[in-house]
Amino acid sequence: MDIRLLRYFVAVADEGNFNRAADRLHMAQPPLSRAIQQLEAHVGAPLLDRSSRPLRLTAVGRLLYAQALQVLARMEDVEAMVKAAAVSKRRRLVIGFVSSTIYARLPELIREFRKTADNIELVMLESTTLDQIAALKEGRIDIGFGRIRFEDPAVRRIVLRDEKMIAAFPMDHPLATGEGPISLHDLADEPQIIYPRTPRPSYADQVISLFRDHAIEPRVAHEARELQIAIGLVAAEEGVAIVPESVRRARSHDVAFRELVEPATSPIIMSHRLGDQSPELALMISVIARKYEDWGYDVPAALCDRL
Repeated sequence: MDIRLLRYFVAVADEGNFNRAADRLHMAQPPLSRAIQQLEAHVGAPLLDRSSRPLRLTAVGRLLYAQALQVLARMEDVEAMVKAAAVSKRRRLVIGFVSSTIYARLPELIREFRKTADNIELVMLESTTLDQIAALKEGRIDIGFGRIRFEDPAVRRIVLRDEKMIAAFPMDHPLATGEGPISLHDLADEPQIIYPRTPRPSYADQVISLFRDHAIEPRVAHEARELQIAIGLVAAEEGVAIVPESVRRARSHDVAFRELVEPATSPIIMSHRLGDQSPELALMISVIARKYEDWGYDVPAALCDRL
């Protein structure tokens, strides 16, 4: 599928109007219309409802739009990395991470790495765990930090630690101020806010499985795009959420947290290409092991094997 046509399609979808999209793309409207028709012919279905004003996406159009945004974002990442590499004489380490690991002391690890290796250019890219698998195999990133267990013969994963999961409530919620842990059964009738919405499987499936493991069908009210939005919806009294414990340190002024009676954890996983013996990876592993000892965490045996 032509990347150029995807860019044209996203512009039309964003603007809801061919003329405004043409202005945004610095082109005339007739060739833009022909390009969208060419894309529709390639897909085999209409992408736009041309009878509505502004233009609306069809069901197929919505599906393509979501995928096109991801494809174009990846292309921009690749282009930026290649251009930076072309002008940089320093060694590089590219790290992919899911947003929730920002709360789980990842920034402290990155700061320590930068202090230890100021001659290495460090690049951070937010991406889902599943995207990290493809990015590792394609060489777009060198290390991934995520939360989903997966199996791939080309990628090695190391569970750094299992983080406790807790419940997040709006401040004025009746269950927000109780003493001691709360049971999942007490949350059975509460509207649940899960994240991320896509792609799946994801942390959202960990939460859903947690409820179902205890014979509870969660009442999902919102599927948020990311953790920050989910917590914002909790603060807005749209529901409750099951989140990693580390979120408590970063968001406590407008959200209340309680531990769960039922044992529940979410892993923090570091992934890298199988057989990677680069000094940059070795240095990151040594930084993690050293900081985990400082923080009183158990150092995974898989990390010790690499030291």
